Amino acid sequence: MEISKECIVLNSEMVKRTVNKLANLIIREVPLENLILVGIKTRGVVLAERIREIIHEKTGVKVPGGSLDINLYRDDLSTIDYYPSVGPSQMPRDINEKDVVLIDDVLFTGRTIRAALTEILDIGRPKRVYLAVLVDRGHRELPISPNFVGATINTAWEENVMVLLQEHDKGEKDCVVLQTP
Repeated sequence: MEISKECIVLNSEMVKRTVNKLANLIIREVPLENLILVGIKTRGVVLAERIREIIHEKTGVKVPGGSLDINLYRDDLSTIDYYPSVGPSQMPRDINEKDVVLIDDVLFTGRTIRAALTEILDIGRPKRVYLAVLVDRGHRELPISPNFVGATINTAWEENVMVLLQEHDKGEKDCVVLQTP
């Protein structure tokens, strides 16, 4: 029997500050009048909505948002399940010549982001695509680098970083947990 250890690396208040940091970085670096925030399902969508709300509170600008379900674009689709679950992506009508910020919870190998970029380019041709992640844990397999990072957590390959968000995980508080086998 294998026992894993869990350690909370970001508590609820730290997650809140980290999301606020991401919103501030985006406000500073990306022209808001041309911005679309796109969350990668599932927790990236929750984070994108939180960032949209913060941007609206701080600037008065209502930034359009979208969501991507990248399952059809995964390079490991055939190894996941015989009948993989694929949901709809919801995007603004026109992303051409827009500044798109892709938002995800954890950046690991870069394969999820590669899939998201492929789907975005199937939808349209944005002016620029930025990447914002709550946690960067390293171990890239592809040359993917985020523009906006909330927190960097050094991990071993076999460890797992789990992000829990109230809206998705029905827990009492947000947190980021490091699981060690």
